[in-house]
Amino acid sequence: MFELSVKGDFAASHVLKGHKGKCRNLHGHTWKVEAVVVGHKLNAMGMVMDFSVLKERLKMILERVDHTHLNNVPPFDRVNPTTENLAKYIFDEFSKECRPLKIRKVTVWESENASITYHR
Repeated sequence: MFELSVKGDFAASHVLKGHKGKCRNLHGHTWKVEAVVVGHKLNAMGMVMDFSVLKERLKMILERVDHTHLNNVPPFDRVNPTTENLAKYIFDEFSKECRPLKIRKVTVWESENASITYHR
């Protein structure tokens, strides 16, 4: 089995509804994202998938939330835009874009010292 990893980032603001700390106020992050994909077969060129294709697909997903107020962007207009929910959203969307490859995990950092990893 092969694991491929691509990274991206996006900047956005949000408010965490129900939070009792500072995050209940409007604030923003530059989130860093790493997505790991697995594959068993190599194509005729000896690749699972070209990195440029994976990076473009991740970029396409991150552009949906880049420079937005997340609370106004579906599904975060209904779901609290926590880093946990962001990781799951990116995982689910990236899974659709990378078929037939399987997504192993998505890690989202909201700062240098704090990250969430989502996997199934």
